[in-house]
Order: sequence, then structure tokens, then C-alpha cells
Amino acid sequence: MKKRVVVTGLGAISPIGIGKDAFWNSLMEGKSGITRISRFDPTDYATQIAGEVKDFDPTQFIDKKEAKRMDRSTQFAIAAAKMALEDSGMELEKEDRSRIGTVIGTGIGGIETLHDQYKTLFDKGPNRISPFFVPMMIANMASGLTSITFGLQGPCTCVVTACATGTNAIGDAFKMIQRGDADVMVAGGTEAPISPAAVAGFCSMKAMSTRNDEPEKASRPFEKGRDGFIMGEGAGIVILESLEHALARGARIYAEIAGYGSNADAYHITAPAPEGVQAAKCMAAAIADAGLKPEDVDYINAHGTSTPLNDKNETLGIKSLFGSHASKLAISSIKSMTGHLLGAAGGVETVASVLSVAKDEIPPTINYDTPDPELDLDYVPNKSRKQTVRVAISNSFGFGGHNATILVKKYLG
Repeated sequence: MKKRVVVTGLGAISPIGIGKDAFWNSLMEGKSGITRISRFDPTDYATQIAGEVKDFDPTQFIDKKEAKRMDRSTQFAIAAAKMALEDSGMELEKEDRSRIGTVIGTGIGGIETLHDQYKTLFDKGPNRISPFFVPMMIANMASGLTSITFGLQGPCTCVVTACATGTNAIGDAFKMIQRGDADVMVAGGTEAPISPAAVAGFCSMKAMSTRNDEPEKASRPFEKGRDGFIMGEGAGIVILESLEHALARGARIYAEIAGYGSNADAYHITAPAPEGVQAAKCMAAAIADAGLKPEDVDYINAHGTSTPLNDKNETLGIKSLFGSHASKLAISSIKSMTGHLLGAAGGVETVASVLSVAKDEIPPTINYDTPDPELDLDYVPNKSRKQTVRVAISNSFGFGGHNATILVKKYLG
């Protein structure tokens, strides 16, 4: 019999707040975190705006010397994991750490480090490269250093599935507990991609919005005037536990993770499969894994990137799967406020979905001014909503055709 898995801790670092409370309050207020890029001079770039994490001081979470040996993406991961563990109330010194694992993914990894070290190589020569270059840059280090920092000796892996990363990481961790590989998992995604090379690459693809004069209005999922996504940075980490472990230590339980779906479009390196066919199958798999039916779902935390193709195909996939129930669903995209956190998106969006279920509140899709006649569902426009949320699903779809869906349901004992 599969073990039940619950969420007992949440950690979030985002462009709209550091810590779960600041993050959630900003979501409920419909606050945008999109501003002109400050991490480098974006003047020559087609897109000059992003969702940057403001006022992040890694030394509040990590020893100063150690922090200097980490990429920003790894700093985010450890900080969010520390907040999530503290939020869970778990006393690690009393736990069997061989039964606590780590799955933290990233879409790009240490690209800021990569950029800086290549500049050093070309400007000053190979002898000036940092001995920490490789361990700072490699994608698995967020997961590895989190396990080292907290002494977590259970399964430790890293997922890299582009924009589906965070959701795949949480889904994989959920399955590890279900099958008895661990009692507790620290899981989620992290990303710090706002570097000259990454921004230039996405600009070259013409994937991002160029609404530079109105940063706060640039990310507008499902809206008629959407013209591309906005890059964001941050981390979202959840503490998952087997229900029996959580109950044994008297943990506060936010919600239950009950289903996970993952599949591939097998279609194109960047474009989603037409009609959202595989996205619909992914959502269906998560719902079936939970032993539920489509009509049991109350809320969809959409991938909702603000690109013409994604928003259209995700809507078509929802209509295909849910039929007449689609019009009764609340659907929103928090990327309208945070931007697209790439590999961290699924992490912060799972945090948002868990809080929606726990609090019976739904974040809005802001900047929804002019409806797209082709997209006619309830996207919770502009204002948050108080509504009973018994079951929510969170979607993440990534370049390469990766699809992932997590199902969160209210914990009722």
C-alpha cells in the first residue's frame, strides 16, 4: 500500500517576497515584482526587465565564507530549504537523517558563475579561474550542498527538465516517500538566471516580452495583449513527509500531495504540442494517481507563461480534459506577478498551490485587461478570491517537451 504524503514546511524566495508569508501576502495583493534589470546594464537588450529578488542577503542563511563559494542559485536553494525546515518545526538532531532526502532541481544551474568565469578566462587567462568554478556551476550542487548543510543522508538527486524542473523534483520526492525510500524529503526548484548570457539567449529566441516601459504590466498570462514571458529568479522548497512520520512528531500539516503526472510532448524543442494534447494527459495522470476525477478539481495553478502559444495550448488542454467542468474551474497564473522562474517555477507554484488549499484563497492573474476571445475560461482576473479549494493541480511545461503536474488536496485526517 502506498504511503500518504503531506506537506509540513514551506520556503519561498521570490521577486515579490522572501519567506512564505511575504510571498503569499504579495500574491493576495496582486503585487508585481517585475522591474528594470539591475544585475547588469540591459540597455542593449531587447528585453530590459525581469523579476529580480530584492534585498537578498545570503549571510542571513549561510556562513559568509561558504556563501562566497556558491552560485546565487545554490544560495537561494539553501536559504529556502532552511526556511522550509524551520517552518516544519522538525528537530533534525532528533531525526534519523538517513531517512531524510533531497531533490532540488534547476533549469540552468550556475550560469552567473559560468558567465563570470568565462570573462575571467578571456580577460586574464586560465590561471585566474577559481578553483570553485566547477562546483559552483554544476546543476546538482543546489541539492548536494543542501544535503551537506543540513546533514541529510537519504536519497539526493537533481532534476533538470527546464521549466518543469521544480514540479518534477517535488513529484519525484513524493514518489520516493510513497514507496518507502525516505520518511522526509526536502524538494523543489531554484534558479538565478538573470545574467547577460541567459537574457541575451532568450532575447535572441524572441521568447520574452519587450514591454520595457511598463515592467509591472509586462507579464499578462491568458490576456489578448501578451507578447512573451518575463524571466524571474528565486527558489521554492517544500518539506514532504509520510503521514505517519508527520503524525508521530505532531507536525502541523498544510495539505496532502496526492497525485503526480509526468510525460513528454515528443514534438518540438521549444513549442508545446498543438491543442495541449499531452498537457491534458499529464493532468489526467496526476488526477488518476490521486484516485480522483477531473470534476473533483477546484483550482488550477496554471503554467501560464504569457506567451501566445503556451497560454492557448494550456487552455485547450484544460478544455479537452475537463469538458463542461472547465468553465467551473478557477485558473490563475502567478507568473503575472513573479515572472517565470524557469526551473524554480514549479517550486514556488507548488508553495502557492499548497497555501491556496490550506487557506481557501486563490491568487489572481494580474494585468488581465482585454480578454482573448480564444481563451474563455475563468482566469481569476486581477483580484484574489476567497473560495473553498479542496483539490488543486499545478502545471509546469518545459522546453524539450517536458510536462509535469502535481495534485494537492486538503488534509482531512
